[in-house]
Amino acid sequence: MLSSQQQIISFVNDRLLSQTAVWLCTILKTWGSSPRPIGAMMACTMEGELIGSISGGCIEEDFLEQLRDGSLKAQFDAEGRPFMVKYGETEAEQARLKLPCGGQLHVLLEYIEPSDSNNAVFAHLTSALENHTKISRILNLETGEISADDHSGEDAVVMEENKMIHSLSPMYRLLLLGAGDVAKFVAEMALALEYDVTLCDPRPKYLDNWLVEGVDTTSRLPDDVVRERFSNPYSGIIALAHDPRVDDMALMEALKTDAFYVGAMGSERTSAARRERLPELGITKDEIDILHAPIGFQIESKTPAEIAISIMAEVTAVRHKVSLS
Repeated sequence: MLSSQQQIISFVNDRLLSQTAVWLCTILKTWGSSPRPIGAMMACTMEGELIGSISGGCIEEDFLEQLRDGSLKAQFDAEGRPFMVKYGETEAEQARLKLPCGGQLHVLLEYIEPSDSNNAVFAHLTSALENHTKISRILNLETGEISADDHSGEDAVVMEENKMIHSLSPMYRLLLLGAGDVAKFVAEMALALEYDVTLCDPRPKYLDNWLVEGVDTTSRLPDDVVRERFSNPYSGIIALAHDPRVDDMALMEALKTDAFYVGAMGSERTSAARRERLPELGITKDEIDILHAPIGFQIESKTPAEIAISIMAEVTAVRHKVSLS
């Protein structure tokens, strides 16, 4: 499974390798209610093969119509460089494109042709995203030249003099500990939110009847799994086993990583006992303070589904750096 950004970058890379030119559309600015955020992309070949989205569908239809009648290519040829299209500037256009009241989009359009330079850049972007490393795509707005930078910022898109810096995000990963009902609901919600999900449970037979399509499962030791695959800022570790033999083994490694989220399910009493136990495993106070426990937002959750909602709400808030105080 790939994130939407990875799918689009990979699509462009594949088409360039097959000597096919690609249109790449990127949202630069939004006003009012916008169906897609700044930095969202859509890619399309001249034959109308399309991936990604910049609206609820109507702008895509408008784009394809202009693609078919040749007006997009004519405008690009006249400009000789990437150009911006403003959607929803009038009420009539908002109604025609079915944009929410007051909604406007500024979209940058690039016509990218196969070349040694373009092919190399998109191969590098694809590789970086596959390996969960930071990367930015840099576009010279005057010449259309594309390059890559092995860094990314907090803002999805930054306009700087004559260039656009587009920070691309690798797919986020979640490691769930403990094969149970809560883990099933968390996994299903996480998949819907475009996480790559792995479930780990080393206990004999616990994985036998646990199945969520699209989730990798492993019975390996949790600390090894964390160390090898879940130690970067695009990883989250969620302990749900309710068994210290499983949860603590993962946490003692996870709390020493750069994972964006580390949490453990349990009551206030259980969580307090865990915090008293972790120093015996070599975990410092500062590292223990990273732990989210009891896990999730306190919404008086009772059922596995409700608990999963509270967990993924907290994970989402932490990922987007929303204050939880």
